[in-house]
Amino acid sequence: MPEMDGLEATRRILATPATADCRIIILTTFDLDQYVYAALSAGASGFLLKDVTPEQLVTAVRVVQAGDALLAPSITRRLVERFAPRTGGPAGSPVHADLSDLTPRELEVLRLVARGLSNAELAAQLSLGEATVKTHVARIFAKLQLRDRVQAVVLAYETGLVSAGSRAEG
Repeated sequence: MPEMDGLEATRRILATPATADCRIIILTTFDLDQYVYAALSAGASGFLLKDVTPEQLVTAVRVVQAGDALLAPSITRRLVERFAPRTGGPAGSPVHADLSDLTPRELEVLRLVARGLSNAELAAQLSLGEATVKTHVARIFAKLQLRDRVQAVVLAYETGLVSAGSRAEG
């Protein structure tokens, strides 16, 4: 991009009231952690490497358009590896005070979101309707001031709510 990079473009797009609700996917050759974090901090809802297949790109657009977030699998793996050692213990250990506003059901939903379950999978596992799951997820995002599932996953690992290697129960 001749005049600015994708990070600056993302910031400017999301800072404009008319386009503040846009969802942005960064598509790049840069597989660097600091670029991923910068993109997510700038407000990107997705981050993919340019080696994705056309089918994967179409799926990514649909996922982000539906309100979910998406990271390239290699980046997700590194993110988990990076944050998991900081949790200080297994899932269920004391968590950050921000999580104290969540109900037990919301904590359960957040744990499963952090494990990568979709709303449909959450609904099936928890014996709830998908609309109810969406309500729980929306309340979690509002209470914790999260923008999307990527931020929820990072928070869940940072707070020790989940840890690497733990599995979704079911």
